[in-house]
Amino acid sequence: MASIKTVLRKKVFSDGTFPVCLRVTKNRKTKYFYTIFRSTELEWNYSSGCFNSKNSNYIQNNRLLLKFKDRALKVYSDLQMEKEYFNLDDFSKRFRVDNNPENDYVFPFWEEIISEMKLAGRMGNATMYEETMKSIKQFCKFKKIRFQEITNTFLNKYEAWLRSRGGTDGGISIKQRTLRALYNKAIERNIIKDTNHPFKTYKISKLKGQGIKKALDFDQVTKIINFDTSQYPHLEDAKNYFVFSFYTRGMNYTDMMVLKWQDVDATTISYIRNKTKGRFVITILPPVQEILNYYKQHSLPTKYVFPILLKDGLTPAQIDNRKKKTLAKYNRDLKEIASLCGINKSLSSYVARHSFANCLKQKGVATDVIGESLGHKDLTTTQVYLKELGSTVLDDAAALLL
Repeated sequence: MASIKTVLRKKVFSDGTFPVCLRVTKNRKTKYFYTIFRSTELEWNYSSGCFNSKNSNYIQNNRLLLKFKDRALKVYSDLQMEKEYFNLDDFSKRFRVDNNPENDYVFPFWEEIISEMKLAGRMGNATMYEETMKSIKQFCKFKKIRFQEITNTFLNKYEAWLRSRGGTDGGISIKQRTLRALYNKAIERNIIKDTNHPFKTYKISKLKGQGIKKALDFDQVTKIINFDTSQYPHLEDAKNYFVFSFYTRGMNYTDMMVLKWQDVDATTISYIRNKTKGRFVITILPPVQEILNYYKQHSLPTKYVFPILLKDGLTPAQIDNRKKKTLAKYNRDLKEIASLCGINKSLSSYVARHSFANCLKQKGVATDVIGESLGHKDLTTTQVYLKELGSTVLDDAAALLL
């Protein structure tokens, strides 16, 4: 007898989530196969082995989990037809090959991970993986490579190649981190062994980006808050989005784009940050309430607060495409606002987040409280202590900006 089930394995990650695995049991022996997913206990249905409705993308995620399970059932059935006796090692070998016919070749596995990310609606991650894979292929002159060929020497040569093409520390760091994440996924799925791990000797931490975080001081932010758009109606949305982001602890554009009216109650906004999956509950300050009231009257007949997504029911690919188009316009409009306000800085969507932190610092708020306000996940002693703080401390800090 055998059982195949998707389960939440009790091996907690630093962000409080658990890996979602395919558990295969035969003759009282068990093997786990990692999927691309992580989940909190609140988002998981233990009895049915799937995400519940508290997961923001549970329908598509469950479809992909079912695909994993169906693939495993087919492999198990095929082995039953072919062999009178087989064990979990036989199943594991066949299942890995079925997932990746070229086994330890890098690019087929990479393409499979990208496909899974797209199916799960993780378009931002998929784009980053695609861009890094394209870069590695160019570096390798489009030759096939195995994971065993990714060594410390390979990584240093790739870094030198990127620098020869104008790469900066920040850009190189992003690509190397993406490659490291792929390497770790290959280990998790038993494609390769965790021996001679190249990133144990090649330290990405040495790549310290030199870019300066762009931020406004409180006087400059005030100019934008007081900017009269009556003569510039095409800039109304851009101003509102910037002010809204500033007073909601630097909510980024992606999270604003998909913010729903159901996430807003009489006194708070509650949402899960797309980038980190951290949950935020933010007290609605008067400037934010004013903006919400405006869009109650002027928004489209959709479930979304802001008129960025034009209709409900868009696919992840459609949402990602819409984001790229509207974000480009938003950033152009912000630069026009900066010029009209006499602000001699390049304004973009992320400046609101940096400005929030900078202005809190101006007001004398402690650095650790600022970090917590922004939802930083660094595992430091200060952050561990701050986990004990209530959200009222953070809301009081934000209220200082009024």
